[in-house]
Amino acid sequence: MTDDEIRGIERIVLIACGTAFYAAMVGKYAFERLAGIPTEVDVASEFRYRDPIIDKNTLVFAISQSGETADTLAALREAKRKGGFVRGIVNVVGSTIARETDGGTYMHAGPELAVASTKAYTNMLAILVLYAIQFGRLRRLTLATGKRLMIALLNIPEKMERVLAQNEEIKKIALKYKDYKDFLFLGRGINFPVALEGSHKLKEISYIHSEAYPAGEMKHGVNALLEENFPVFGIMVKDQLYDKMRSNIEEVRVRKSPVILLATEGDEQAKELADDVIFVPDTMELLEPLLNSISLQLFAYHVAVALDRDVDRPRNLAKSVTVE
Repeated sequence: MTDDEIRGIERIVLIACGTAFYAAMVGKYAFERLAGIPTEVDVASEFRYRDPIIDKNTLVFAISQSGETADTLAALREAKRKGGFVRGIVNVVGSTIARETDGGTYMHAGPELAVASTKAYTNMLAILVLYAIQFGRLRRLTLATGKRLMIALLNIPEKMERVLAQNEEIKKIALKYKDYKDFLFLGRGINFPVALEGSHKLKEISYIHSEAYPAGEMKHGVNALLEENFPVFGIMVKDQLYDKMRSNIEEVRVRKSPVILLATEGDEQAKELADDVIFVPDTMELLEPLLNSISLQLFAYHVAVALDRDVDRPRNLAKSVTVE
């Protein structure tokens, strides 16, 4: 896209399925915060059926690891039919989405052979943040903020290694919780999509019933489920919603649910609130999902292995979803 084309965009629509949808939810935060562009996220399988309003000033991103997801393909074709500016974010070079969009970005994450997406997911997040920085620099993002974000992004691989170095500690926690039948994941702000992804991975590869909520919504129903056999995995890192998230976790404690917390390194208060804590390095808020998601994926992986599940080929699922 040329600079003039980017400046002409008045609205962005992100369409995706499954894990790619949760990455898109993070992308919405990035586009609106950095570029000031109204952004919507749609489950691709539902996109066509609300008769979406798309015009030449609407940029539509179709996001898919395989580039062959049938629902996402149908949605992008509808967006093109209505005159939208359509771009793809895919991993597989030469895939159908890559061929049918007007352009876009390859993740180049390497072959992802397991059904459950891991490295493609983090690459989706990084690409969406890069797009948001690019669009923001042409609109309202200062040079200093853009540079801070880019430096922080370049530091993410080293911080990912620090998360992965905790593999054995995460495994011990997973073994402690593997026999529970239900799980709740809680997050706020940009970490609510991370909670959704963590819950998705746990149910996908371990077959344990799990759901995710924005923590502020607990009192609107989910509190009724909380009791000693219903563990809660909360994402309580040091960002602008830390105090509110802490208050939500205190509510959980009162209801006797076991608590696992994902917390920022050095947060001693997290140890007081939780039965178990996984620490992650500090980073800029928009980049938190890149680190936090890895911890949740590892947790789900170790639970599934302990239960003797096939983590690469979960039952009833396919790598490339080619039917609607």
